[in-house]
Amino acid sequence: MTTSAPDPAPPTTVPAGRIEVRGARLHNLRDVDVDLPRDALVAVTGVSGSGKSSLAFGTIHGEAQRRYLDSVAPFARRLIHAAVDPQVRDVHGLPPTVALEQGRGSGTSSRSTVGTVTTAGSTLRMLWSRCGDYPADVGPMDSDHFSANTAAGACPGCGGLGVEHVPTEASMVPNPSLSVAEGAVAAWPGAWLGKNYRDIVATLGHDVDVPWHDLPRATREWILFTDEQPVVTVVPTRDPERIQRPYRGTFSSARRYVLRTLAETRSTTQRQRALRHVESRPCEVCSGRRLRPEALRVRWQKMAIDEASALAVSTLLPLLQRRLAASEDGAGAGTHPGSARTEAERVLLEDVSGRLELMVELGLGHLALGRSVATVSSGELQRLRLATALRSGLFGVVYVLDEPSAGLHPRDTDRLVRLLRELVCAGNTVVVVEHDMAVVRRCDWVVDVGPGAGTEGGEVLWSGPVSGLAAVTTSVTARYLDRPVHPEEIHPTSAPGTTGGPARQDTRGVPTGRAARRGAGGVLELRGLTRHTVRGVDLDLPLGALTVVTGISGSGKTSLLDAVHDVVGEQLARVEDERAPEDSATDAEDDLQDGPSANDLAGQAGPEGPARAVARASGHGIPTRVVRITQKPIGRSPRSTLATYTGLWDPVRRLFAATQEARERGFTASRFSFNTAAGRCPTCQGEGAVSVELLFLPGTYSACPDCRGDRFGAETLEVRWQGRTVADLLRLTVSQALDALGEVAPARRALAALQALGLGYLALGQPATELSGGEAQRIKLATELQKERRAPTLYVMDEPTTGLHPADAHRLLAQLHTLADSGHTVLLAEHDPAAEQTADHVVELGPGAGGDGGRVVRAGPPWSAVGPTG
Repeated sequence: MTTSAPDPAPPTTVPAGRIEVRGARLHNLRDVDVDLPRDALVAVTGVSGSGKSSLAFGTIHGEAQRRYLDSVAPFARRLIHAAVDPQVRDVHGLPPTVALEQGRGSGTSSRSTVGTVTTAGSTLRMLWSRCGDYPADVGPMDSDHFSANTAAGACPGCGGLGVEHVPTEASMVPNPSLSVAEGAVAAWPGAWLGKNYRDIVATLGHDVDVPWHDLPRATREWILFTDEQPVVTVVPTRDPERIQRPYRGTFSSARRYVLRTLAETRSTTQRQRALRHVESRPCEVCSGRRLRPEALRVRWQKMAIDEASALAVSTLLPLLQRRLAASEDGAGAGTHPGSARTEAERVLLEDVSGRLELMVELGLGHLALGRSVATVSSGELQRLRLATALRSGLFGVVYVLDEPSAGLHPRDTDRLVRLLRELVCAGNTVVVVEHDMAVVRRCDWVVDVGPGAGTEGGEVLWSGPVSGLAAVTTSVTARYLDRPVHPEEIHPTSAPGTTGGPARQDTRGVPTGRAARRGAGGVLELRGLTRHTVRGVDLDLPLGALTVVTGISGSGKTSLLDAVHDVVGEQLARVEDERAPEDSATDAEDDLQDGPSANDLAGQAGPEGPARAVARASGHGIPTRVVRITQKPIGRSPRSTLATYTGLWDPVRRLFAATQEARERGFTASRFSFNTAAGRCPTCQGEGAVSVELLFLPGTYSACPDCRGDRFGAETLEVRWQGRTVADLLRLTVSQALDALGEVAPARRALAALQALGLGYLALGQPATELSGGEAQRIKLATELQKERRAPTLYVMDEPTTGLHPADAHRLLAQLHTLADSGHTVLLAEHDPAAEQTADHVVELGPGAGGDGGRVVRAGPPWSAVGPTG
């Protein structure tokens, strides 16, 4: 018998049904190997900061992006401004990917609307252009004439904004008892530029030391409203030890400065500041309708396009569907079966109806196509993008979604999962980074990353069927997968300021917390609250307590919070408009109070808006401050960090300045900031990295060749405190810094607050641009928690547990209860059952969404829940 040589080993191949990731090491991932099934619904879970997004978005989607860029011609590649480095050894079996992340992203602007994001607005404009009824004196127009964002369609009076911003003397000079030198012209900028304008006024011979109201009227008019821009030689008045050099300064009136800022600035902070110094009113030309008059005269089904765009999608869709049925039969004046107009109308109606049907399926029927994207939540925005992706009809791709359930009421989760299943059935793979255990349980596969966050995470604890995760003892997620939340874990009955007693039980046998609750000391009476779908709501909120506003998606929770924030701020309390503590050498970052201002929302609340509502408070704990904390980013520059935002870096810089070596060199505290020319590395300007231009290839970044990522100049790094340089301290995590800076009281308070909120894994020098929305919100809250003495405050937070693992959400809720125990009033909009079960007071809005919502269905302690939420 002869034997033959064995067959040669087949080439390494990957089964068609699997994606193999090998050696992933992006951010905190520890050389991860993991397999994911294709044509399946896959959940990626883990505590906040464990590395979930690094695996799903940074590695899987990042590698797909890199491969796509490699396929683009080198000449075209230079036009794609994306530096993709997934830091993975290899990925096999990876199809093209589509990523839908939380956040505004680069695809939206201040003029973006729901119709823009879903492209349904474009189809609607084409419908009016091709099939609208034109007056005899108006010729046919293309779709651009029905857009407020084009020169052809925008109202000439307001440029398509619908609102006129008019600077007045009262808005620009709120305190006329001040002199110009004392800052009477509040509309001028702060810092050097504002002083420049004041010095020019003095140089021109005007008295800057008398109260504003004592200046001649002609002088006041010229300072505020002139279009002249005289250039004069200014000799500034400085401190005796400072050099006084004359310079040539150009004057700008307060009105000119404000209007130029509104027209040109890309800074949200500067725009909001400018809006505080104007009076906003509906445009006189278009009456707030944003379009040219001739476009508004074109009707389709007796409606102008702005009227149709203002309807909730759930209201507009039946109108379109009825007309579609009529078009298919050729009904309608001036049309017949097979005519060009009827055929165009049928095609356009089919397209826009299909898009709107998906929006309704995703729980977005309460939105209107004309609604500004700035007023929708990040969860709603992601689902709008998902609706667009579902309509695209792609197959064979990997969809990577960032918490698609964010902002969804549990009642709407079923519809979301059903639509995700439709994507899978169409031949796609869906990977969701998810914290909602109700969604995770219904997935085919789960990848759990952990066990902790930051350097304590980055490992795949389990990759397999969901049922197998329960046996993984090191997984935090496994503890929440199949068991209800016990409210006593979040806020025990023995907490300070509470009274003991037996816990009540709900219908599921879950303890609902304390029998006696806070909030007996005072009440905040709110009457006539109005914003969007919330109209004329009366509400009584207990002071010194935690109140949760709940209700189905679109019922008006965020609108109610906006109205409460504005009314209380205007009538009872000081709106917290202070900038967060920051590095004194850097420019100001975002305000802690970062919700939309009343001027930002002008024209959206209607004539019966929040200004007509009334707030009265009685009893103990009447708020003298109101603080709105959202998930907006805390900075827009890599030089804005966790340490500078929370203020803990200021005492650290003083420590270094107090060392003997620093005193001998004449270094002050500002020397130990990478925002000053003296202290930072001159090569990278304090960013720690330099841009590398590759001509025909996309640019990338590499560590600075001089400071090697330390950010500081060589001389600065020669000064040490307890053996560490400033760069060494910035590399420490919050947990590590608690040991190193434990004896520095101001820093210890900030670090302890961050640690209590589950942010111990973040590095002190973590750039603000790399923080998630949930991390940014918790950092803002930590900035408040570290304050030793706070006047009674109303804290308003919109879904603070969004984006948080259940374990982190419970830590956050515990800290919010601590605020209420200290006598502050906390108002949350939430879907998290744990938040509702442990609250002192629950307000449910409904009964439906959009126009069917905005009313108080019930209000009282959580155990009285009997409505749709209960």
